[in-house]
Amino acid sequence: MSDKHPTAVVTSRIDHKRRLPLIWAIPVVTVIIGAWLAWSTISQRGPLITITFETAEGLQANQSHVRHKDVDMGVVQKVSLTHDLKRVEVTVRMNREAEPLLTDKAEFWVVRPRFFAGAISGLQTLFSGSYIDLLPSAEGGEPKREFVGLENPPVLQSDVPGRTFLLQAKRIGSLNLGSPILFRDLEVGEVLGWDVGEMAREITIHAFVREPFDKYVRDNSRFWNASGAKVQLGANGIQLQVESLRAVVLGGIAFETPDDSRITQESKADHPFPLYDDEDAADSSTYKRSVPFVANFTSSVSGLAAGSPVTLRGLKIGEVSSVSLVYDRVLDNVLVPVHFTLEPDRIAMLDLPTNGDLDVKMQELVQRGLRVKLASGNFLTGQKQLAMDVYKDAGAGELRKQGDAFVIPVMGGDADDVATAATNLVNRLNAIPFESIGKNLDETLAGVNALANDKELSESVAALHSTLASAQTLVNNLNHGLTPTMQRLPAIANGLESTVQRTDKLVASLQTGYGGDSRFNRDVSQMMLQLSDAARSIRVLADLLSRHPEALIRGRTDQGVQ
Repeated sequence: MSDKHPTAVVTSRIDHKRRLPLIWAIPVVTVIIGAWLAWSTISQRGPLITITFETAEGLQANQSHVRHKDVDMGVVQKVSLTHDLKRVEVTVRMNREAEPLLTDKAEFWVVRPRFFAGAISGLQTLFSGSYIDLLPSAEGGEPKREFVGLENPPVLQSDVPGRTFLLQAKRIGSLNLGSPILFRDLEVGEVLGWDVGEMAREITIHAFVREPFDKYVRDNSRFWNASGAKVQLGANGIQLQVESLRAVVLGGIAFETPDDSRITQESKADHPFPLYDDEDAADSSTYKRSVPFVANFTSSVSGLAAGSPVTLRGLKIGEVSSVSLVYDRVLDNVLVPVHFTLEPDRIAMLDLPTNGDLDVKMQELVQRGLRVKLASGNFLTGQKQLAMDVYKDAGAGELRKQGDAFVIPVMGGDADDVATAATNLVNRLNAIPFESIGKNLDETLAGVNALANDKELSESVAALHSTLASAQTLVNNLNHGLTPTMQRLPAIANGLESTVQRTDKLVASLQTGYGGDSRFNRDVSQMMLQLSDAARSIRVLADLLSRHPEALIRGRTDQGVQ
């Protein structure tokens, strides 16, 4: 039976190898991802830099960022005080792509809401928070990791093509950062800043002119201060000159290039130019030759100051340099020497000699009557000026020299005439007996007041008024009563006229019947004459009453024959 039913034999084998569970794949992947993120972060992380500011207003660690053209360049990691406790040190971790921008010419500043250079900026930070802006230099530079931040943003915050020129001025006036630079009333640049010159004698202003306007700046260009508004009172009335509204608020600089500058080359960057006080001073700088003069006044020169014009027949030919006081021991008097310069080039076709020949020419002019006098430049402001001309009745004169300056004789000016006339007018006004006139006026007014308030006068006026009213009533009644009669008088006259005509016809018939020499005829003729006279008188009376109805009351007043 065992052969017919075989038995199955089962064998087993034990495997001693262990398999890793799939659950361990999760931490492995996590580690790989973390390592990749760490490597990516480390590979993208840039250098660590420090920036110092006056204050840390608006900056927060791990929140505030560094940006350039709104691209994130880093994040603030730490905000602390410096060792001397005077400034704030901000530690920033920059991105790797920002490393080439971190040179010694890079600039940092905090962007926050502010009014600067005539514009409001940083309003977007009201919602996003303050951040640090980076402005790299296009010229490159040496790598740097420690920076001093700007308290105000630079005027030019981008790589604007153009050139910067240096303007030397004695004072800054009302110029500010961002003040516009004008060329023919167009804003072509702005003021970038300034620095104090050597020995603090002058200020150097950095003026930036954008392309393509920088090519109009030549070595003979003239720059002047165009700040504020200029008011002139002249023959054309009051004139208000304003370069631009922005120049009124921030100040401004204008420049002009002469037409003959085409033969000169364009000025290079950082070329120095003098900055004149105004346009008149800039125009005067084009006259290369000037001759110094001195005029010694012994009377008041109130209203005359440095910069006052020197005129010849109403046109400017020079300018006053200085006005001072000097005691003259020889004359035992205080003199007012006025130093001024003349620019002969302002007079066309004037060929004024030089060197020693100039002395001879000036002596000849003084002998012919060349004089200078004080004249009124503006009666409203009291400004004075010097008027120079050749006066034929000036008398003999002598030319002297004080150093290089010619001493010109002085004549009495318009100011003396005005002062004399004013003194005479005041003396005449003082001679008028205003007190007696006032007393007489008081007495006259008192008499008029007593007469106006008199009771008898009031009663007389009332009686006169009543009489006039009665007379007016009488005249009205007469007009109403006589009007119908006056209207009938012409009809009566016409009736009488018709009767006369009929009588004439009757007489003609009788003449035919009774003869011309009969007594009846003669009586009738006489009666007809009388009737004609009566009719004529009635017509005259009717005409008289038509023209003068009042004759019925007053009678006939005319002496002529009607």
